[in-house]
Amino acid sequence: MAMQIDIDTRAERLRAAFETALGIRARSFDAALRKAGRRLPKPVRRQAEVVQHARAIDGHPKLRRTIDPGAVAQAEADVLAHLKTIDLADQRRGRLLGLAGVIVFNLLVIAGLFVGWLVWSGHL
Repeated sequence: MAMQIDIDTRAERLRAAFETALGIRARSFDAALRKAGRRLPKPVRRQAEVVQHARAIDGHPKLRRTIDPGAVAQAEADVLAHLKTIDLADQRRGRLLGLAGVIVFNLLVIAGLFVGWLVWSGHL
């Protein structure tokens, strides 16, 4: 029973970290991990899935013995360490700068095509 509380506490801590680092709002750790999707690198996602798997088999008395508490603790530490390096404001800023770059590029292409059309039609 103590291990179940420990794993549930770890999963809740990770869910809260997903909410603060990635802005994911979910009721459970499983839903938060599903919503995180490709925003997590594969190795970090695998570590989170270790916690998810341990949480899934923790309710079964015989399978509970197969859980490695050290691996679960290490997986939680790895995921939390990665989530602490994420800067949500920097990601937003990067998305806005990327969008601005696409818009400026498209405007330059349109202006170039317009000038080309003016030259081709003899207006310039």
